[in-house]
Amino acid sequence: MPFWFLRHGETDYNARGLSQGALDISLNEKGRAQAEAAAPLLVGRGIVGIYASPMIRTRETSEILNKSLNLPVLYDEDLREVIFGGMEGKPLSPWFADWMAGTYTPEGAESFAEITERVHSVFTRLLALPGPILIVAHGGVFRALRGLLGLSLEGLTPNAQPLFCMPGAQGWTITLATLDEAPDHA
Repeated sequence: MPFWFLRHGETDYNARGLSQGALDISLNEKGRAQAEAAAPLLVGRGIVGIYASPMIRTRETSEILNKSLNLPVLYDEDLREVIFGGMEGKPLSPWFADWMAGTYTPEGAESFAEITERVHSVFTRLLALPGPILIVAHGGVFRALRGLLGLSLEGLTPNAQPLFCMPGAQGWTITLATLDEAPDHA
């Protein structure tokens, strides 16, 4: 089932390159502006509902988007960001690559395998629903999802950029939404 994914707008932690994890942080001004700019990119795409992480940064993003979309929004605990334990509020390097590789898990954190298992479970459930749906969540969630879809784990997921995820004969493709190009189903 094709679907839309949008990482929340920018926070001050994102701007500073710090891990947030379970820290419940609001969007900054740039993040709110990013969400406002993303909304028109999603209008008219056939989206039937929004499923979002219950964290503040994703709630704020969903609320801003929904001023234009006017869709039901359901918050799902399984879409929350990965718990980074003792590394929350700290720079992502040098430990983050080892965490993704499964060779290091910070104290009190979810392992990459654990977040991948949680993401597999929630996406299996959500993608069985009528769609397409919009999922508003986090970079760690999307990184685990990319692994499940057979895509590269490398690179950060951009803040508040609508991504259209489509299965195909050669595997999954992810396309960044633009105003002048709509996916075939729109």
